[in-house]
Amino acid sequence: MADIEKYLRKSALPHIWCPGCGNGILLTAILRAIDKLQLDQQKTIIVSGIGCSSRASGYMNFNTVHTAHGRALTVATGIKMANPELEVIVITGDGDCTAIGGNHFIHAARRNIGLTTIVFNNSIYGMTGGQSSPLTPVDSRSTTAPFGHMERSFDIAQLAIAAGATYVARGTAYHAAMLTDLIVKGIENKGFSVIDGITQCPIGYGRKNKMPTAAAMLLWQRDHAVMAKAAAKMTPEAMTGKFVIGELYHSPTAEYTAEYARLVARLQEGGKA
Repeated sequence: MADIEKYLRKSALPHIWCPGCGNGILLTAILRAIDKLQLDQQKTIIVSGIGCSSRASGYMNFNTVHTAHGRALTVATGIKMANPELEVIVITGDGDCTAIGGNHFIHAARRNIGLTTIVFNNSIYGMTGGQSSPLTPVDSRSTTAPFGHMERSFDIAQLAIAAGATYVARGTAYHAAMLTDLIVKGIENKGFSVIDGITQCPIGYGRKNKMPTAAAMLLWQRDHAVMAKAAAKMTPEAMTGKFVIGELYHSPTAEYTAEYARLVARLQEGGKA
């Protein structure tokens, strides 16, 4: 078992997350991935946005930035461009990433810039009152959809793939060990990586949707998640109401800052753009 205490700012603890929240599990998965890769703490940057998920950066003993709502990827892009040698990890929530931050998300993926983005996906705006997010499932109830959410949700994995991300995976708080391994692979990918981390919010989401406890929500993750290899053999009918976990896409291609450096070098040598 990895010793992750050295990666925590103990002076910032205890955390402020609600009882039963899965964000601590996802935070632990990230720290275990960092430990597996033995990343240099001084050269690893954690960038987060605004929301329950983004409080995680404040508990992490790295160089961290807690940015404005939806702007984590813009700040992370600037950091990576300024110093491509840094390992930049972005922590964001489903609302932070795909609503106000949605445009930044698709263009970071399009550029294939070397960032690892972990989406703490609890299907709700947890910190601001339990409103529906772009990842809230159809017919789910929230404070802004008391009779059921009627809008279709994004599949953030498919959105990332279509926009150009070169590594895309999905894990859950229940499948914590696998989630760590997926984050490791995401960090190792030399390009834009997205890991959709399904996590539970029993207070803001669960109690409005007949899952009032963390245990009930974790069991829901267990019972509705299907491994990618198994899902590939199942019919669409068999997959109804379920979701795929594991590595969903990996197609390495030229990373943005490396291509930029090559362009600069060519121009400095007197070549044409």
